[in-house]
Amino acid sequence: MATIPTLLPLYTEAERIYRTSAPEAQQKMSETVSSVIVNFSSMGSTSISNSALYEHDFFEWTQTTAALLRAGKRDEIDWHTLAEEIESMGKSDRRELRSQLQRLTMHLLKWRYQPSERSGSWRKSIRNARTEIQDVLDDSPSLRPQVSTLLATRYPKARVDAIDETGLPDTAFPQGCPWTVEQILDDDFWPEE
Repeated sequence: MATIPTLLPLYTEAERIYRTSAPEAQQKMSETVSSVIVNFSSMGSTSISNSALYEHDFFEWTQTTAALLRAGKRDEIDWHTLAEEIESMGKSDRRELRSQLQRLTMHLLKWRYQPSERSGSWRKSIRNARTEIQDVLDDSPSLRPQVSTLLATRYPKARVDAIDETGLPDTAFPQGCPWTVEQILDDDFWPEE
């Protein structure tokens, strides 16, 4: 029986071969590994159903489900759970976009209305939020039309966060977002007085 210490050098060598192979060879290797995983997972009486695997080990479920799809073993897939996970992925991107818009807007408010406290940390937070937002929009461009609505719903929360963090009175910050979506997402936009 193989042990981890004996398998680790094989894994390292296999990974090296994979990384240095042509894309066509990588695809063939992936298909072979998928087939091995599917065949291994269905061996013996101790095999676990796809739906049970989801409850037991989420990561293994993702790998096994992908392998089942590649191998065309559609009858073994828990389609209801797969559909829920795909839907959840979309919701996750939307939540991430909302969260980053709130964070970015809060930092822009602090930048604009508390200039004496500006720091490299604030600048970095603004840049990072813009990068995260752009990454989400690159991965899910269908979210782009929702940005202005999401900004409108998150601005009040960003305003409260800015009030809490700066200690300034709520009258110091506008009730509505003072910037356009284009300004907020523009890497060169740094609101001044």
